Amino acid sequence: MSEDKNKKQEETREEIKESGQLILDKNKKKNHIQLITIIGEIEGHDNLGSNSKTTKYEHILPKLAAAEDDENIDGLLFLLHTMGGDVEAGLAIAELIASISKPTVSLVLGGSHSIGVPIAVSTDYSFIVPTGTMVVHPVRMSGTVIGAKQTFDYFKQMQARISWFVAHHSDITEERYEELMMETKMLTKDVGTILEGSEAVEEGIIDEVGGLKEAMAELQKRIEKQK
Repeated sequence: MSEDKNKKQEETREEIKESGQLILDKNKKKNHIQLITIIGEIEGHDNLGSNSKTTKYEHILPKLAAAEDDENIDGLLFLLHTMGGDVEAGLAIAELIASISKPTVSLVLGGSHSIGVPIAVSTDYSFIVPTGTMVVHPVRMSGTVIGAKQTFDYFKQMQARISWFVAHHSDITEERYEELMMETKMLTKDVGTILEGSEAVEEGIIDEVGGLKEAMAELQKRIEKQK
């Protein structure tokens, strides 16, 4: 029995080390909650350097599908502290989270910037800590960019997709979100807006200011309601 317990503990430690994921099942209600972290830069088709903290979408997508399929998982909690990253990969993660049938709650910690915004709002309910930040800005591309009309049309389409998604999963309008994207007065060397905890709630992007206690309580409430 002790050997099985040690083996399970070792598997848990390995899962946390490799992917920042864990099953929370020691709560009073005995609900099984899948914890998923979105940390560092969201990695797309290109591998980033070994010194970079990254969230790999090829790890997250199967984990989300497995959680949806697992009858023992009652709900999912997402902890976010991301600088953004690959736009297509981030939007794919957000779309998949939004399509999960089980209760989901997100908690923005240090920050959820750029494409991290759609991920933060993709859950059923969202929280941000008082000192957390969200950076809203236009789509950027790294590497060689072809200076053609089609390139700029693609940028515009991508921005429209992001604005639509955020507006349909929060209380902000597409028009207001794009205003925040294009703000020129706040960021001295860039275009966009920095929102701190309560400001993100006032704009209607995030549902509530709170921490882990509040996020867990909300998720438990939603799990019990679904049951």
